[in-house]
Amino acid sequence: MIVFRYLARQVLQATAVVALILLGVAVISRFLQYLGEAASGQKAVDALLLIMLYRLPEFLLVILPLALLLGIVLSYGRMYGENEMVSLMGAGIGQSRLTRMTLGIAAVIMALMGVLSLGAAPWGMRHAEAIVQNQEELTELDLIVAGQFRGFSDGGRVTWTQRTSNSESGGRELRNVFVAVAAASGESGAAPTIVFAESARPVIDADTGARFMRMENVAQYDGAPGSAEFSVGHFDAQSILLPQPAEFEQTLEQSTIPTLALIGSDDPVHAGELQWRLSLIMLAPVLGVLAVSMSRVQPRQGRYIKLVPAAFLYLVYFALLEFCRDAVEGGGSPFAFWLVHAAFLALGTIAIRQGRTTAGGLARVRRR
Repeated sequence: MIVFRYLARQVLQATAVVALILLGVAVISRFLQYLGEAASGQKAVDALLLIMLYRLPEFLLVILPLALLLGIVLSYGRMYGENEMVSLMGAGIGQSRLTRMTLGIAAVIMALMGVLSLGAAPWGMRHAEAIVQNQEELTELDLIVAGQFRGFSDGGRVTWTQRTSNSESGGRELRNVFVAVAAASGESGAAPTIVFAESARPVIDADTGARFMRMENVAQYDGAPGSAEFSVGHFDAQSILLPQPAEFEQTLEQSTIPTLALIGSDDPVHAGELQWRLSLIMLAPVLGVLAVSMSRVQPRQGRYIKLVPAAFLYLVYFALLEFCRDAVEGGGSPFAFWLVHAAFLALGTIAIRQGRTTAGGLARVRRR
């Protein structure tokens, strides 16, 4: 029991450190992507943090198994390098017992993966996608900040307003609005358009669902900079057609379905999603067995020598599971997932058995 507590402390500490590093990299990378979308007017800045928080369980589903694999390789690799493993083997703790202890440690991660995969991740994805959909339904007027230029339509239109307020109908209204519309590419003689308006508010056509920005008391200037040929128009009202919101992505829709709703469904897409969630849970014990065999290093090799092969093995493992999910969603057999798990479990078991002779020889040398 003392040895198990010692191994568990070493492995879980290393796993936590690796998971925090990988999570930080993943969060920063995705947050920068969201910041780019916010800068282009696709998302409101105040919603980015909520989206990231709701997607943390999804990130952890990918990160935790890899962190466990690398944590075991680092911990056991250090113990091999410092001859601690030789001492344990001399005390009667062989590869089989070490593997059982490692599976006990992996059971902690497996339980956490179960909570994340079956409950927390779908719940978080539902809330994150709800926020994203709400952001997609926002008009340009909802994303504009008073006193700041905001680009839309990939830079094709720039909008600025002096201040914002709530209209009598309860919607958002812009006051003292400036809009610059770039010339359409490919059209000969086309000139950019500058629009000044006293106010602007969002309008949705009841028949078509099209969204417009309706401006009132408008002055419009059309002409190329540096040219004296300008056309000037004044209008009581003018509308600009706004882009339609993006449709809900099918792959994200499946990942938001509660697990209980997937059980018993005849839809192959639902079957693939359910098997995918169960397969993510099984990553922990299988990777635990693989890590025991991969962590064995010679005293002068160093504990970091197996990190790259371990990470590559995880990528191959994860990619095969994703391939199985696509196959099952296309009507394939759900047993494909378990064949992949069985193959990697057999690989780890064979590697452990092959290492028993070497480990036993090292232990006998140590006892002498």
